[in-house]
Amino acid sequence: MQSTTETDLYVDWQGYHRMIERLALQVHESGWTFDVVLCLARGGLVAGNVLCRIFDKPLAVLSTSSYREAVGMAQGELYIGKNISITQGELAGRVLLVDDLIDTGVTLAAVKDYLQENYPTVDEVRSAVLWRKGCATQEPDYCVDLLDNSPWIHQPFETYDALQPHMLEAWLKKDAAKSAK
Repeated sequence: MQSTTETDLYVDWQGYHRMIERLALQVHESGWTFDVVLCLARGGLVAGNVLCRIFDKPLAVLSTSSYREAVGMAQGELYIGKNISITQGELAGRVLLVDDLIDTGVTLAAVKDYLQENYPTVDEVRSAVLWRKGCATQEPDYCVDLLDNSPWIHQPFETYDALQPHMLEAWLKKDAAKSAK
């Protein structure tokens, strides 16, 4: 389920999983085959995990980070991890690069350059995202939803950004009380 205001898009877990399934269908219907799913952590982790399971392909993870300011709501300098972790083999062949969204396009462009410079055995990279904001400078190969007004997307896992370990007991009690009703 999604709800939208002028400046915000709110997505729950069910809606989030439907978006991933729609993305998988787009990739499948394109007829393009690939060798590995490379997800960008953190935003692309859930989608990458689901896609590697659906397509039965190895999962690779590359950590990137630019949203560290203001509890993850302000973009700063882009950091790209030095290593790619992969479940089997080496990163090579045709790569499906997965992230949750293209906001400005900076990350997608930088990661494609990084792969070209550091992984000569990668033959082709195609990108797959759930959302592309209207202000983005890069076009993904696969995208479920174009958001012309570039809203802030509130994803279901973001509730954990403000949760700290010492708060867990109260958090779980609150959830149990809701479930009991």
